[in-house]
Amino acid sequence: MKTCFVAVFEDYKTEDTRVFVVSKFRNDIVDLLEFLLQNMKQDQWHISYNGLNFDSQITQSILLNARMLVRMDAVSIAEFIYQKAQEAIEKKNLGEFLEFSPKDLFIKQIDVFRLNHWDNKAKLSSLKWIQYSMDWENIVDMPLHHTYELQTVEEQEMIIGYCINDVRSTKEIMKRSTEQIRLRKTLSQEYGIDLYSASETKISKELFMLFLSEKTGIKKYELRKMRTIRERIVVKDILLSYISFKRPEFQRLHKAFQSLIVNPEHTKGAFKHTVSYKGVNTDYALGGLHGARKAGIYEAKNGMIIITSDVVSFYPNLIIRNGWSPAHLPKKEFCDQYEWFFNERRKIPKKDPRNYVYKIILNATYGLSNEKDSFLYDPELTMRVTINGQLSLTMLYEMLAEGIPGAIPLMQNTDGLEMMIPEEYKEKYFQICQEWERITNLELEHDEYQKMIIGDVNNYIAINKYKEVDEETYNKLLSNPHNMLKIENGKYYHAPVKCKGRFEFQGLPLHKNKSHLIVRKALYHYFLNGIDPSEYLKANRNILDYCAGVKIKGNWEFIEHKINDGVLKKSPLQKTLRYYISASGSKVIKTNLSDGREIQLEAGRWYQTVFNKQERREWKEYDVDDRYYLECIRREQMNIVPHLFDTQLNLF
Repeated sequence: MKTCFVAVFEDYKTEDTRVFVVSKFRNDIVDLLEFLLQNMKQDQWHISYNGLNFDSQITQSILLNARMLVRMDAVSIAEFIYQKAQEAIEKKNLGEFLEFSPKDLFIKQIDVFRLNHWDNKAKLSSLKWIQYSMDWENIVDMPLHHTYELQTVEEQEMIIGYCINDVRSTKEIMKRSTEQIRLRKTLSQEYGIDLYSASETKISKELFMLFLSEKTGIKKYELRKMRTIRERIVVKDILLSYISFKRPEFQRLHKAFQSLIVNPEHTKGAFKHTVSYKGVNTDYALGGLHGARKAGIYEAKNGMIIITSDVVSFYPNLIIRNGWSPAHLPKKEFCDQYEWFFNERRKIPKKDPRNYVYKIILNATYGLSNEKDSFLYDPELTMRVTINGQLSLTMLYEMLAEGIPGAIPLMQNTDGLEMMIPEEYKEKYFQICQEWERITNLELEHDEYQKMIIGDVNNYIAINKYKEVDEETYNKLLSNPHNMLKIENGKYYHAPVKCKGRFEFQGLPLHKNKSHLIVRKALYHYFLNGIDPSEYLKANRNILDYCAGVKIKGNWEFIEHKINDGVLKKSPLQKTLRYYISASGSKVIKTNLSDGREIQLEAGRWYQTVFNKQERREWKEYDVDDRYYLECIRREQMNIVPHLFDTQLNLF
């Protein structure tokens, strides 16, 4: 802060905590310097959240200016450090290089923010949001603005408490990232590259560059500068020759792509085409295809089976089998190296870390071909993969739907499809797939579902067909709710369950929003086990399952509207909230600070209770309004099974 600097450290193995403060009330600058010098001497690392952009910039500045700082008064020291902090923030916001790169740092960093790729635009997450996602006990924003000049020791203690909470939550993220950190340590030591804080994409880029440099003889620093910049991409020139269709719907799609010229600078929304075929609307764009039958329950019965077919390593194999490469790289060397990753991965057991490393290299290469800061950048390669990929898959879709009497397409997306067919044509289904594999030089893998509960292409539950397992495996699976298990005639059976989108509730990545998990869990148990949602709610009284998370940025703030003794009281709230719906409580309003616009966090009659700090109570004391959650559940039930209720939804 402007006149107060606080630094908190906690040992990653123990609860040994060190707090250093520089303010008009306390001056720990000498103790802090001794601690940092000890870190250097003992080769201790700092584990941080966004530390490469911020924390490390501060500690490095303190170490470099140690002689000057120990001669200054406390407030001047705090002001100096505050100025350094503002410079670091400004450089990052402007996209400029930071003052100190990772290799310059006296104290090395493991940055769990970068490691988990939460600095990526699509996954961008503050520490507060990750605290919410991992059910941290206390989600608290900085209690005072950084420009505020502390007036009391009590205010200082409040800031220290805030910092300790952040440090301990960062430690929890570190614990959850242990395997990832261990892998990065192994890779860094094996290849001599600092990958300790690298995201999967960064690992892919650095290792591919290393291998390719060795294969081609091109120096790494030269590879880093290489790109293929294109002003336009003529799609007809990059389409695979084997692509053809019989149905007029798909012929029109093919022609639409053939007539397309893509501007690589403006790809978002540049192409949209919808094909309606056999009860499925499939949407095509430059990035892929998505289509699903109308919402409903589709079950393998009455002589019908559901087969799901996916292309093995679809995008990597499109590149490998067709000999594609970024135009600026030697084609043979690139293709040979890329195929080597694929073949080596197949030889290595999944438990071997190399299997995982080769997997991320294979999967990330396509994405890197569309990143301007990547040495693999060539947007034409991106278009080759995505456009030919969706057209190739559509060929399979047409061949199966036209070749099998009574076939009912259910869903198709980027790398696979699901189809219901008469069981008598199962062998024919695989024969057609083999013909497609021969044409495309790609490989399919198949499985069977016993049931699919479809909301739409991005939101569904798929239940695999039961397969026999041994007793030990069966017992291990008992604790995982994403399984259907049964015992028949002394034999054990297991059916994995795949949940997507609105139905996901276990193992969600921390950057995703897991709001109102109770709704997802109730729907899962209703559709799979026939449990009435109202009964499920009575059985699940985990208050965190009822909570939602919301964050705000820009020129907006949350205002709590609460009536006390007939008087409306308005109170500002912090920017990240955890809350649940309660029978009484308050209304949280999202308010624009410029024009006064107001948007209710939960529209209508629903009240909210902010639950940023967890409080353990008897259930009735939480005052949860079950009616809200039941309405959300019933709405999804009616979306999937419209005839479930004889009358319109009316819970009250």
